[in-house]
Amino acid sequence: MKHVPEGQPGASVLTLGDLLYGDKPDNTLSEIDLVALVQCMAAGDLRALQALYERTHRIVFTLIVRITNNRETAEELTVDLFHDLWRRAASYDAANGSVMGWIMNQARSRAIDRLRFEQRKKRVNQHPDEPVWAAAASNPHDSLEMQQQSRLLRNAMAELSPHERQAIETAFFSELTYAETAARLNEPLGTVKTRIRSGLQKLRMALAGRWEA
Repeated sequence: MKHVPEGQPGASVLTLGDLLYGDKPDNTLSEIDLVALVQCMAAGDLRALQALYERTHRIVFTLIVRITNNRETAEELTVDLFHDLWRRAASYDAANGSVMGWIMNQARSRAIDRLRFEQRKKRVNQHPDEPVWAAAASNPHDSLEMQQQSRLLRNAMAELSPHERQAIETAFFSELTYAETAARLNEPLGTVKTRIRSGLQKLRMALAGRWEA
């Protein structure tokens, strides 16, 4: 794939080979080069993904480590992020910001989501080897009640559409705002708000025993 930056007559033609095997050090790779790599990824070229990973994964990993304070988690999220970049390369729009900004915003979002999830898990369940209802119950009666409530909630969640369930789980389980949820799901803010509100209404009706399919 060739790429000539717009508005620059006579600019040299860059090929994927130039980006993969050129002699530019990582810290001088230009925005034009990075955009070209993303465009090649969108066209299905795995070599472009490899090149982007080699040039940017260290700074991504460093950011995630600083947020999560866990190298193993950072390694996992870094790999997941580049897999997602490969899938979403065609959605990149240079008008919305630089390639590094696009990458780092997603890295930061993933790291914060994971950190919030881990913190919430610690608060909800102080006994990770036991079910949540068993850790919370102090006697057999409480245990039975918690199991019944858990079953009612699962049944209520089954009434939701897949999109509603995904929006609610993303927002509440990760403790995200509407805007953060929309960004995480790559959906319009208004759409996410509508799905969460309609889903919560269905849950209220189901838990009250008044939901009709």
